Amino acid sequence: MDRTAAAVREAPPFAEPRAGMRGSTGQRRPIGPVLCTAPSVTLLLLWMIVPLGMTIWFSLLRYNLMDEGRSFIGAMNYVYLLTDPALTTALINTLVLVLGVLAATVVFGMLIALLVNQPMHGRAGVRLLVIAPFFVMPTVSALIWKNMLMNPVSGLIAWLCHQFGLPAFDWFAQAPLLAVGIIVAWQWIPFATLILLTALQSLDQEQIEAAQLDGAGAVTLFRRVVAPHLARPVTIVILIETMFLLSVFAEILVTTGGGPGNDTTNLPYLIYKTALLDYDIGGASAGGLIAVVLANIVAIFLVRTVARSLDQ
Repeated sequence: MDRTAAAVREAPPFAEPRAGMRGSTGQRRPIGPVLCTAPSVTLLLLWMIVPLGMTIWFSLLRYNLMDEGRSFIGAMNYVYLLTDPALTTALINTLVLVLGVLAATVVFGMLIALLVNQPMHGRAGVRLLVIAPFFVMPTVSALIWKNMLMNPVSGLIAWLCHQFGLPAFDWFAQAPLLAVGIIVAWQWIPFATLILLTALQSLDQEQIEAAQLDGAGAVTLFRRVVAPHLARPVTIVILIETMFLLSVFAEILVTTGGGPGNDTTNLPYLIYKTALLDYDIGGASAGGLIAVVLANIVAIFLVRTVARSLDQ
């Protein structure tokens, strides 16, 4: 007992917590990192919150640049926009454009990735040429397709049709949404090809050789070995591309201007048209908020889908 009491008396006292720190047991943590990051975080929040707050306020006003003054009208901008047939058309066009481009990029991106993954001479140069369209600006690519390829008089496609005795096809008058989809898909196929090619290069070659020794043909090999390996990369491609395809704008502005009529008007172009062509800032603000809500719903759904795919 005497030795125990002596050991207790001689034991060093617990270290006092330093000033400015608080841990999980009640001790204080250093506030230096918080003070260093506070200005950037505050600036970022202001950069996001101030425009959002102004958009919400403008959406509650009758605010037209051609009229004098502003007046509070509550939710009337939302009521008018939600009952406008142009919004329904824009949502349908947005959905068709996104789904069509996603299908084209996944299918052709996978085919091109399988092709350029094969041994060949000059494979590095071929891969560079395949990926190059992704680095072309959307406005530039839209102008090239409109004036050099799809022009019904002087375009390359019209010249090829003439060589085979076929009538020229006016893409932007007869199939405008398809024409815009082709242009956007041409830009995003290289991105899908790059992601899927990287995934193919990480595929275990011993697994492929074992399947070939078992007598698996090309179709069976793709269905049983390659396709399951590409499931997660395809999900990532769909997630990233969807976020960008929901905001396609430059291609429509340069080629069709949303027409003929509203045939190629998607949600971003409808907001642009309402704000800068009709000068209706209130209605455009309401449309912008509707677009933000829809984009967040799609993002949450896709993120959960990707999370389930990665957990498998």
